[in-house]
Amino acid sequence: MPKSTVSKLMPKVPGVPGVAGSRRQQYSASTKRALVDVAEELFTEHGYAGTSLDAIVSGADVTKGALYHHFTGKQALFQAVFERIETEASQTIQQALKDSVDPWMKARAGLQAFLLVVQGRAYRRIVIQEGPSVLGYERFREQEERSTFGNVVDIVRAVLTAGTWDLDEDMLQTFARIFFGAMSSAGEDVAASDDAIAAAARVETAVGFIISGFQALVEAGVELPEQEG
Repeated sequence: MPKSTVSKLMPKVPGVPGVAGSRRQQYSASTKRALVDVAEELFTEHGYAGTSLDAIVSGADVTKGALYHHFTGKQALFQAVFERIETEASQTIQQALKDSVDPWMKARAGLQAFLLVVQGRAYRRIVIQEGPSVLGYERFREQEERSTFGNVVDIVRAVLTAGTWDLDEDMLQTFARIFFGAMSSAGEDVAASDDAIAAAARVETAVGFIISGFQALVEAGVELPEQEG
């Protein structure tokens, strides 16, 4: 990602009476965006501990006071970067799901989009490798659920309602949480691998078997065991 500065992000607008407030808002938004852009680049390259606020403000060409106007400190800036990466990842997966009508194709498309996302350098370093330690595990899980759990629910709902299975919402949520945990673990495996492409291929094969198994059960009309309790 090329380094962003406020001067590069600010639009060239001639001075017009009555637009001073708008210009200030534009400058403030540009400053914040430049800080997040540069922070993402540096956190990805050097990690959280290896990145200083001085390096971030220098790269963004702003003062440290401007940084503290938008963020309480380095952790808050890291969280903003984390949230943006997760939001972009969620949008990528949502688009893949939107393009698929068949529930089984939807599941495979979502899996492929997820595996493409977790191979990205920024996602691997910032979200998977450093997110839990910098944000704390509870906040990390909250952020993940807020951004990507809904996609898992959509996939699970489409697959489990493709046949005659009559599952209540609690059971659908249970299935979704199991798959969400499995995919989170798979993402960690890909991120930790020296060969992310090969690791992603293994995950796609393994999860593909599971999807095919569900598809075979549904198409064969196999009934789920009765729920106890």
